Amino acid sequence: MKHTIECKSITKTFEGDGVKTYALHNVSVKFAEGEFVAIVGPSGSGKSTLLSLIGTLDRPTEGEILYGSQPIQNLNHKQLADFRFENIGFIFQQFHLLPTLTALENVMAPLFPRQVSYDKRKRAEELLEQVGLKQKMNALPSQLSGGQQQRVAIARALVHEPRWLLADEPTGNLDSETGELIFNLLATFNKEKGCGVIFVTHDPNLAAKANRVIEMKDGKIVSDRAGVHL
Repeated sequence: MKHTIECKSITKTFEGDGVKTYALHNVSVKFAEGEFVAIVGPSGSGKSTLLSLIGTLDRPTEGEILYGSQPIQNLNHKQLADFRFENIGFIFQQFHLLPTLTALENVMAPLFPRQVSYDKRKRAEELLEQVGLKQKMNALPSQLSGGQQQRVAIARALVHEPRWLLADEPTGNLDSETGELIFNLLATFNKEKGCGVIFVTHDPNLAAKANRVIEMKDGKIVSDRAGVHL
């Protein structure tokens, strides 16, 4: 139970020009340790909002989020930063690599301000080799294809061996073949490292390969079903 994530009656609203908009409305869902979960639904259904709340990038307007038994939305700024570093790896559609750093330096970037018990460079090199970029360690992002940049981003997300990988449309900017490769990498790390994966996607074919598929619409969960076991 230590590394489960539970959302209890989560609501997220935004206000502008006197109008309140519901991004999420009374969502309750639980993720078991080590699960591989796909979240699907049309644009504006609340998928990315839910992911950002789970990852503590934002706070719910109402409700609470528990990591194990700990209500994470009550942590202060420093505690949240430490919590994310220890427990969560993020992978985004836009890669967010630093353009002036090499692939190796980008993977090491989350570790620069931290004291860790392992060799930072060696850990980054091992991960780049695992994602098939051993020969590209000294390349800048501009010298890499989109798929290669996303693989660097995955290695960066994994560098501190998080309990959870949160992936927001990580294949959205890639062709279907490269997207399949990225998905298979996430599935491999889920199996080999035991890290849970919550994967937001518009691709029903990829979603169906997850252990579990959550469908959202209008800020609510409308379906929660088993997928094809990886």
